[in-house]
Amino acid sequence: MEKLPKVGIPIIVLIIIVIIVIAKSAVTIGSGQAGVLYKTFGGGVVTDEPPLGEGFHVVAPWNKVIVYEVRQQELFEKMKVLSSNGLEIQIDASAWYQPVSNELGKLHQEKGENYLERIIQPAIRSAARSVVGRYTPEQLYSSKRDVIQEEIFEETKKILDDQYVQLNEILVRDVTLPNTIKDAIERKLKQEQESLEYEFRLVTAAKEAEKVIIEAQGKADANRILSASLTDKILQDKGIDATIRLSESPNSKVVVIGSGKDGLPIILGGNN
Repeated sequence: MEKLPKVGIPIIVLIIIVIIVIAKSAVTIGSGQAGVLYKTFGGGVVTDEPPLGEGFHVVAPWNKVIVYEVRQQELFEKMKVLSSNGLEIQIDASAWYQPVSNELGKLHQEKGENYLERIIQPAIRSAARSVVGRYTPEQLYSSKRDVIQEEIFEETKKILDDQYVQLNEILVRDVTLPNTIKDAIERKLKQEQESLEYEFRLVTAAKEAEKVIIEAQGKADANRILSASLTDKILQDKGIDATIRLSESPNSKVVVIGSGKDGLPIILGGNN
C-alpha cells in the first residue's frame, strides 16, 4: 500500500507533462486562415515553406504558430484630401484586400501582424491624395467619380505590388464637398441644363420653320408647273370630258351645245 503512492506520483507527473506538451504542440487553424511557423531554435520565421493550412497540426512545443486571416477582407476609410484648386474634399472609400498566402512568412517577417496600418492604409491615402489633386470639385462631384475610383485602385495596387498583399478592389462610396461649393456647382449645372434646353427649343423651332418653308416652296413650284402646262386646248378638252360625264348622269338636265364661252356646252335644268 505504501509503494502505490510512490509509483503513482511519477506516472501522474508524466501524464501531466504529456498533456502540457500535447497542448503546446497542437495547433488548430480555422477556415480562411493560415499559420506562419516560428522556430525558436531553427532560424525564426519560416519563409521558404508554405504556411500551415486549415486543420489540426502538431509542432514542437518550443515553436510558435502565428495565425493570419487569408480570405478577402474589407477596410473602410474616410479621407480628407485637397482638390486641384486647394479645396478640402472628403472621400468615403473601402478597399478589398487579402495577404498573399504563399508569401505569408515574408509578410510576417517584414511587416508584422499589423500590416494593415503599416502598409495598406498609408498606400490608399497616398494614392487618394495624388489622384484627387488632379481634379476640380466640379469634376469630382459629377462625371469623374468612376474615373478617380479606378485611378486610386491602380495607384494603390502599384504601391502594394511588392508588399505581399493583394488588392482586389477600391470602391469610392461618397465624395463630400463643402456646402458652399456644392450649392454653387448645383446652380451652375442647373443653368447649363436650362441653357441646353433653350438651345434645343431654338433648334426645333428652326427645323419646323424650315419644314414649313420647304412645303410652301414645293406647293408654289407645283402650282407654277401646273399653270404653265394648262393651255386653252387642254382646258377645252377637259371641259368636253366633264360635259360627257354629266350628260351620262341619271339626273335630268338640258345640254345646249356650243352656247358657252369658248364653245363649251351650257347645262340647264336638273333635279339637283
